[in-house]
Amino acid sequence: MSLAQRVSTILPGLALTCAVALLAYAGEHVEVVLFGGRWIESLVLAIALGIAVCTLKPLNPAMKPGIDFSAKILLEIAIVLLGASISLSAIRGAGVWLIAGIAIVVILSIAATYVIGRALGLPPRLATLIACGNSICGNSAIVAVAPVIEADSQEIAAALAFTAVLGIAAVFLLPLFYFHLGMSVPQYGTLAGLTVYAVPQVLAATAPVGLLAVQTGTLVKLVRVLMLGPVIFLFGVITKAEAVGTDARGSHHHSLVPWFICGFLGLMALRSFGLIPDVLVAPMEVVSGILTVIAMAALGLSVNIRSVAHAGGRVIAAATLSLLMLGLISYGLIVALQIQ
Repeated sequence: MSLAQRVSTILPGLALTCAVALLAYAGEHVEVVLFGGRWIESLVLAIALGIAVCTLKPLNPAMKPGIDFSAKILLEIAIVLLGASISLSAIRGAGVWLIAGIAIVVILSIAATYVIGRALGLPPRLATLIACGNSICGNSAIVAVAPVIEADSQEIAAALAFTAVLGIAAVFLLPLFYFHLGMSVPQYGTLAGLTVYAVPQVLAATAPVGLLAVQTGTLVKLVRVLMLGPVIFLFGVITKAEAVGTDARGSHHHSLVPWFICGFLGLMALRSFGLIPDVLVAPMEVVSGILTVIAMAALGLSVNIRSVAHAGGRVIAAATLSLLMLGLISYGLIVALQIQ
């Protein structure tokens, strides 16, 4: 198939995913206008709208190549560009013991959440997505890990939808720990940075307590985000090693690390060494965000609503128990490090 033929095959589905993504951005803008803030991100709206479109009317088979292209290739490009937004410079502002403690919290939380998810009957890949989302950085971690472990669209949609709701709830409930449990400002900022999913949500959760809480929470959160690189690298190696192990003939070549993980880590390294000009970082983040929303729209257009609904109760239970477990582990770190 020639390049022109391939492009013409992809265009219908790509146009549909872009239209759904635009509607999601429009919905987010309406939220800001009406409520003064974003309660549901465009990323989650894109999945919900995609599912609605797919449920209301069966899609023309001609749409499938473009939808598949958006869900896979565009998502992988978005992950590569995401690496440019992560810099190791955050480590300079944290002590060695705090960094080590955050790494331990992330590892323990991923392991505990995976065990909880499997105990509740969730499939291994869905349990892994929820574990990474809760333990690292919510939507970004789920989106980055999903192609590495070869999760399907139903699993990604379920993990994103239910953890998004829980993330919003955490922003409202977490300040109660400060106001009613007598925590100090540094302790609360550390707890928020260790438990809340996204950086904007950390800001929302810590702002009522004051500037010191915001600064502490943001620093801890940024160090926690740095764990995304090693985690997706590790899952990439494990997944590809398993693929090699199950190839009885051993005649197929398997790259141990997917190309987009190498790209992600490469851009993260370039950013950390100051080789990416600051003027390019923001545009790369914007492009990564746009491509991610388009990819999520494509995933929504591929989702069977019955599959997501069927797993709903167990996903909510796993995500909730995971967040409680993360909170306990995080509080244990605060006590162990004697943060006052």
